Amino acid sequence: MYPYLFYMPDWVPLLGGQPITSFGVLMFLAFMTGGFLMRPLMAREGIDPEKSWDAVFMGVIGGIVGAKVYYILLNWRDTAADPVHMIFSRGGMVWYGGFFGATALIVWDTLRAKIPLGKMADVVAPPLALSYAVGRVGCFLVGDDWGRPTDLPWGIAFPRGTPPTTVASIERSFGIIVDPALVQKYGNVIPVHPTQLYEIAISTAIGIFLWRIFDHRHRDGWLFMLWLTLAGAERFFVEIYRAKDDRFLGPLSVAQIISIALIGIGLWGMARLRGSPPAKIAPKQAAARAAQTRQERRRARA
Repeated sequence: MYPYLFYMPDWVPLLGGQPITSFGVLMFLAFMTGGFLMRPLMAREGIDPEKSWDAVFMGVIGGIVGAKVYYILLNWRDTAADPVHMIFSRGGMVWYGGFFGATALIVWDTLRAKIPLGKMADVVAPPLALSYAVGRVGCFLVGDDWGRPTDLPWGIAFPRGTPPTTVASIERSFGIIVDPALVQKYGNVIPVHPTQLYEIAISTAIGIFLWRIFDHRHRDGWLFMLWLTLAGAERFFVEIYRAKDDRFLGPLSVAQIISIALIGIGLWGMARLRGSPPAKIAPKQAAARAAQTRQERRRARA
């Protein structure tokens, strides 16, 4: 794997000698992907495409804060023992925490800008699924969020992962007893389910599917609720194969419990928003309206 892509030259102020991680680079690319993919969908909905970068900015800030808060609360024992390390460590970019934090700020900014919330939610859905897949590429390259030990042909070992898939690491970090047959066959570094690749494949398929049905015949917000349902189901499925130490409700992990809640909300929202929407703006008219909005802003600044 490639946890570090390169090190900053020593002459660079503040960052000299610091490693540039593959995870950080892919997270940056994930947000940029989301921003660029939102633009044509915004134009089709009569929303100024420049607003995509406002959503990205809010997503970055809310995502980082939300992910860290979720991580601290989930690992409250470690936080109580060493709060400074837990708050300022590089780790803790937990997806569901980031999603909730980003959603809160994007909703606030959307309402502040007087953009219809349902339209904005639908615009976000396909790019969000595809951006999530890009971010999971970073998890794969850094060797994080891998699955349970396996002898399947596509199992992958992460000798330099975070943590590595060694016998001691798997048993100590996740309480999973490694099958002695796997130890005899592979030695100390054990292949595991590449759950990052599972998520990349499924999320990419979800994103493409949502993009193809973007001009659906239901009310605004229905597409986002469909994404919520599919994304929740995807995460619930992948969690079955994840190496996790937070299973406290029987075999269910915290992420699976949240996934069940999101699936329920998504199905409820789809049923509520099902039906004929108001007439949509034609793409050319939407683009013209967005261009007119930008011209009015330029005149206001002059």
